Amino acid sequence: MRPNGILTLINDSPKILGHAFYPSPLPFKSSKNKSIVATFSTTFVFSIVPKYPELGAQGFAFVLISTNKPKGCLMNQYLGLPNVTSSLEFSTRFLAIEFDGIQNLDLHDMNDNHVGIDISSLISNISRPVAYYLSDHSKNISFSLKSGKPIQAWVDYNEGEMLMNVTVSPFGMPKPYFPLISFPIDLSLVLNDYMYAGFSASNGLLVAEHNIHGWGFKIGEAGQELDKSAVPLIGSSTSTSSKVVHKKDFAVGITLTSATLFILTVIGAFHVLRRLRNGDEILEDWELEFASHKFKYSELHSATGKFGDSNLIGYGGFGKVYRGVIASTGLEVAVKRVAPDSRQGIREFVSEITSMAQLKHRNLVQLHGWCRKKDELLIVYNYVPNGSLDKLLFENEHQKKKLLTWDQRYTIITGVAQGLLYLHEECELQVVHRDVKPSNVLIDEDLQPKLGDFGLARTYEHGINPQTTNVVGTLGYMAPELTKTGKARTSTDVYGYGILILEVACGRKPIEPQKNPEELVLVDWVRELHHQGKISRAIDPSLDEYDKDEARLVLSLGLFCAHPNPDYRPSMRRIVQFLLGETSLPPLPPDIHCEDPTAIRKCPNNFADDSGSSSSMVSSSKY
Repeated sequence: MRPNGILTLINDSPKILGHAFYPSPLPFKSSKNKSIVATFSTTFVFSIVPKYPELGAQGFAFVLISTNKPKGCLMNQYLGLPNVTSSLEFSTRFLAIEFDGIQNLDLHDMNDNHVGIDISSLISNISRPVAYYLSDHSKNISFSLKSGKPIQAWVDYNEGEMLMNVTVSPFGMPKPYFPLISFPIDLSLVLNDYMYAGFSASNGLLVAEHNIHGWGFKIGEAGQELDKSAVPLIGSSTSTSSKVVHKKDFAVGITLTSATLFILTVIGAFHVLRRLRNGDEILEDWELEFASHKFKYSELHSATGKFGDSNLIGYGGFGKVYRGVIASTGLEVAVKRVAPDSRQGIREFVSEITSMAQLKHRNLVQLHGWCRKKDELLIVYNYVPNGSLDKLLFENEHQKKKLLTWDQRYTIITGVAQGLLYLHEECELQVVHRDVKPSNVLIDEDLQPKLGDFGLARTYEHGINPQTTNVVGTLGYMAPELTKTGKARTSTDVYGYGILILEVACGRKPIEPQKNPEELVLVDWVRELHHQGKISRAIDPSLDEYDKDEARLVLSLGLFCAHPNPDYRPSMRRIVQFLLGETSLPPLPPDIHCEDPTAIRKCPNNFADDSGSSSSMVSSSKY
């Protein structure tokens, strides 16, 4: 709080977040009908002052939220709001009006200067470029959120019309006649009886100072306004006391009509600048949530022999993996050390921890903990002695012949399928892995598979369509629709799994440039062999013995899973049933090459899931 009454929600320091809430929850249900949300209006004056104006600035949000201590909040471009996992919980539902100066394509942001309405999600339900409308509705004037100048916003909800309006303009103007956003919504489906009201902001690397100059709030009627002459501006020394008025319609209704709400109570009553320091580290909310899994850096440094080369067991684009032994417990671990310049940044690091910490399955790598020290990002897993599946397949020909018999390969692909089934259907939140491939499958001492590397994974509530639009994954394992829609779904995991089992069965990688053109791409080669009636020729020639029926099943199943049209791929539940012999795989359709869904649209659903699980699979009428 500045002496003049301006609240600086966050300053221009990097990697911080700030929350400021009215100290008591507010009653939002109507006195006439307790089942609906009452009419309310709020207006506030804010400024966003970027440190680097030419680069942009993270924004902030006005928030109605069910708790004044939200968990799972992220920094960077996430406005300090709960992430996608925690926001799906009833206890952290929220309504946010975002004012954002960054375009995040992963969150479907329309541009780098927009206002949006977010309902329990970081993805806006509706958004508009920043502008205000003149009396003539056909004319609007754009302006920048990142100018550093004060801006006024109005948020009005009408219980009768079930309509929310959001209006913005440069401060000092009369309220524009037309709102920027008019959004039909029944807030009784969003808000609890009581909600906290306030503001949320965060900084990543693009930093800005976020200021609240004044705030007014009225429940039970519309038309909240501020005394503009009393609103403090940067450089001014004006401050005005606030007052609370008890409305007869509510036991605790409020009207806040002064320029600065924050003089009402001691600033300590607000949850501001939620930062905790541990030495030189800033503890973020996710770190507090998973504090029980945190290792000391010195402990991991010692366990891995100072990250010595003798303990190096793997490396990739993300960094290096070291074997180690925790001295205090004797636990044998694998420590993933994320390189500062790797493709796995802090977001992927957090995703891997938050995804894995809640998952328990015999075919998933077990997460033990994590560590973050400045730019050092470390993830601690259970040590799996036989390394990754791709190494067993390709890096040691003698070992491949010695260890990976057909029976062992069949066990491995069945275990991977069971692990994916757990992620897709059986854990509390649906997990889409987004990077299924042999290098992410570790093999234990009993030759059982453990699916790992959840850096790209995303969690969703069951029944919710994923909204992620970043094209991520590994060439050769990425479903073709990803390049068109960018949306990763369970069906895209199925595609990656299909390529994986073809790779295991055929003993070759998905793309091999040294091959003849007709054999260059594994899935195309196997499709062509199927078309010629010679699919068994695709089996790894290094296998001395194998079950011919199982081999044909695996090859055919791989093609089904890698079908160009995602609607024709089986669910993981059906895949497990096929592999366990609980049901028979239908014959491959002759038009397995066809990418046009209209060509096979008149097909019976031969893949209907008799287990009761829904499936979108249909099969060719040519069966």
